[in-house]
Amino acid sequence: MSSYIAVPVERIAAETLQALLEEFASRDGTDYGAVELTLVEKTGNLRRQLDSGELCILYHLDTEQWDLVERQRAAELIAAENVNNGDEN
Repeated sequence: MSSYIAVPVERIAAETLQALLEEFASRDGTDYGAVELTLVEKTGNLRRQLDSGELCILYHLDTEQWDLVERQRAAELIAAENVNNGDEN
């Protein structure tokens, strides 16, 4: 069994999702570019990326931590876990 699972955005309560986006947007190292964005702008951008499928929420079952990850990278992490656990399906 994979230690990572992708969590569908639809399964997360709106208030919880907003809190996750705000926490992620305020992490150190998330401010790049010439123009600093407000928290509202950052969370709006993240929400659009989630809605478009560019990003997904990945949850690690062992550490009980989550992250926003590019969809392709999330698929790679889940596939690698499956191979490491002997489940190549």
